[in-house]
Amino acid sequence: MGLFDSILGRGKPVRPDLDQLFAVPSAALTLQAGTGFSPTGLGSVCFAGVEGGAFARVRQDVQDLLDADTGRSGAPVEFSRDGYGYTWLLARRAPDDTAGLVNDLHAVNTLLQDGGFGPQLLCSLVGFRDPRGRSLALVYLYKRGAFYPFAPVPGGGEKRDGQLELQVRAVLGDDLRVEADLARWFPVWGAPGL
Repeated sequence: MGLFDSILGRGKPVRPDLDQLFAVPSAALTLQAGTGFSPTGLGSVCFAGVEGGAFARVRQDVQDLLDADTGRSGAPVEFSRDGYGYTWLLARRAPDDTAGLVNDLHAVNTLLQDGGFGPQLLCSLVGFRDPRGRSLALVYLYKRGAFYPFAPVPGGGEKRDGQLELQVRAVLGDDLRVEADLARWFPVWGAPGL
């Protein structure tokens, strides 16, 4: 960071730290004990749409890597595109295998990053549900190196449960690096895995 950046109040950007994802299994236990939310076994990675041969190779590498796990039932990974043109990769594991799900998400992020698509990575999320049927996602912002909770109101269209999100932030403050800037807690409406 230079003198000019200091004068203008610009901070040094946070470097992505994919290893932060490995804190999620422990945080999931804390979340379950503190709020009753349990992992669903669903997680996803979102990235800006990319086309071409290089991306097709990385996509095939992701598919091959996650297909190699013979202990998994069903389709290990699904690709989809949302209405904004972003590509989503949905990974599935048993609800009690949060560590395996996190390994999958980390591997996907790493393959994309190592394939030269790091700047296109937006976020990863891990889904949770409580006994009342409410959904919650822990969203990892790749470019911020931090998590935030996203809690849509059930049946409420595009409304968020801000009180629940703040409660989750308080519960997980010691387990995860939580994004301090609430303006960066972007909604991920209709995200696969939520």
